[in-house]
Amino acid sequence: MKIQDIKSNQQSKYEEIIEYLSQDNGYWLKNDKWDLTKDFFVGKVIRSYKNINFSNINNEALKNELKFYIIYSFKENLLKNSYIVCLASTLKHFSDFLNSYYLRCITFNIINGDDFKFKFKNYLMNVGFKISDKGKINATEMNNILYVIDFIQNYYDDREETEKDIWYSKNIKGLKIRATQNRKSSSLNFNEIPEYYKETVKRYFRHIIWKKSFDHCFNILVYLRYFFKFYYSLGYKDGFIESLTRTDIEKYVSFLYQDKANASTHEKHRYLSQIRIFLEYIQLAQFETAPQKEINYLVFKDDMPKIEKFADSLNRTKFIPEPILKQIDNNIMHLDRPQFIPIYILLRETGWRGTDILNLRFNNCLEQIWNNKEQTYNYYLCGEITKTGIAQLKIPIRDKVAEMVQKANDKAKELSTDENNPKKYLFNTYEGKLKGIPLSKQSLLLTIQRLIKQKNILDVNGELYHFRLHSLRHTRAKEYVEQGMGISIIQQILGHQSLQMTVHYATVTENVLYEKWKNTEDLELFKVDTKTNELEKIDLNSDAGENLIRYEYVKKNLDAVRVPFGVCFKPSKLPCKQQMNHCLTCASFCTTVENIPEYEEEIEKVKSQIEVSNRCGRELWAEKNKTYLKLLEDTLIRVKEQKIIHKNGKSREEA
Repeated sequence: MKIQDIKSNQQSKYEEIIEYLSQDNGYWLKNDKWDLTKDFFVGKVIRSYKNINFSNINNEALKNELKFYIIYSFKENLLKNSYIVCLASTLKHFSDFLNSYYLRCITFNIINGDDFKFKFKNYLMNVGFKISDKGKINATEMNNILYVIDFIQNYYDDREETEKDIWYSKNIKGLKIRATQNRKSSSLNFNEIPEYYKETVKRYFRHIIWKKSFDHCFNILVYLRYFFKFYYSLGYKDGFIESLTRTDIEKYVSFLYQDKANASTHEKHRYLSQIRIFLEYIQLAQFETAPQKEINYLVFKDDMPKIEKFADSLNRTKFIPEPILKQIDNNIMHLDRPQFIPIYILLRETGWRGTDILNLRFNNCLEQIWNNKEQTYNYYLCGEITKTGIAQLKIPIRDKVAEMVQKANDKAKELSTDENNPKKYLFNTYEGKLKGIPLSKQSLLLTIQRLIKQKNILDVNGELYHFRLHSLRHTRAKEYVEQGMGISIIQQILGHQSLQMTVHYATVTENVLYEKWKNTEDLELFKVDTKTNELEKIDLNSDAGENLIRYEYVKKNLDAVRVPFGVCFKPSKLPCKQQMNHCLTCASFCTTVENIPEYEEEIEKVKSQIEVSNRCGRELWAEKNKTYLKLLEDTLIRVKEQKIIHKNGKSREEA
């Protein structure tokens, strides 16, 4: 098959395929039998297979496209090695099928996918394969080889990524992607969505793709595929969503509870809530394919399984008991995989999430900042917090820890090349199928669990302690609180989006609670002279006195909690409605002139974040920070003019 036979608009893409197969001295292009034991391939025999054999495929163009699918999936870690070998086991039948039906076809790109799959199923049935109750061939690998059609057609598609039927995360700039993102969730495949609703679903995902993590979007697509598959399996036709009735939804709810009987309450809740959110959005956005009946009359609140309340989850917050923590800390140098030691130390030092530590880059993770008070440079750890959209968070670390990070930096620089560590990860995997991505969180967890078993670290019941990585984050937050650090500072160090989440962690041990209580005195209407340390009575008739009385009344009697830039006097029984916004916009917020330095400092930090976001190409984060900056500046002006601001304060005092 000559390349000039391929249509002109596909020729350049095919040339790219040939160029890609020319890697490794042309091994993939020249050879039709690939040796799995080669160092630049899998490196070993898998399931008694030593080779992948393409030699029986007589159509040269299709053979090269199939080769490209397999080797690209291998090099980009899209498929596991065992899965690739599983596909290789289909090549005898697949080759015979292509030779019989598509000998003169110039590319997979012009093949009708449904027609191709139908013919392949009939071919397999004729050679002895059986069909399952679900209408699929009783051989997983025979069904999965057909994904080559979707892959090649997506590759030839020159449209914007979000216009295609398969979206690869690496081709969409500005997404929230974890450094340790699951390979299975590296793409969104809309081909299993019915053609009639495919554009509706894609349009919905264009709305949420920038707001949620890519992993979250992947899961939402799973829920939507499940939803569509259920109705079409019952014989519902295109257009069924527009005419949905309560009876239709009841069928889905009933099926879900039976089909997912062994699933967790949270999982069942997501299979319902995400469908409701989808239907509600397309209805509010007035999609032509939206339900005609109001969503509140279709999906009821009672349909959702009851999930754990926030207060209950707070009680379950997992802290590592102090005796166990000391044992792990004292034995951490005995980990059987030493490369994980600095990761554990940084988790203990910072309280950051595991993905944030693994996302550190050796070229910019350590910085020295001048301290005017101490007249010296202090070390700061610098990293991107993808979950909450912080482009560059800087927190102070001890000199000894900084020295450890610097050594890790030097080692990473020495080992890294553009080929084995293109993103400059500090804790990188330098060889094998995971080359170029950070070390695994799961591997770290298993390594620590082996240490716990080896050192016989037992819980209060005398059993081996059940360790979770995220418990280190909870524990570090508690340590910050017990050391007297302000809740707003803890929020900044941990990279929390809302103060409410920080409060979720901010508890203390009973011993520390007693000490804090013992040192607390009743509030009096006096203030302390910072020069003489003597109490100074307030003139209640002055403006300052009146404001102080109101302010102190708020703090003492109205369930006040210290928050960034002021005080929150939301009644403790009411839920916080500002978890996804800032306290500055809340009616339960109080701020005074004593908070002015906080505003000025925060304004400078936000300006710096905007600059970093622009430099990193994070336009969405920059826009959000600009909105936040305007809010800060406007509030600061009001504070300077009005001295004290608490919108609902007087009305509650007078009640």
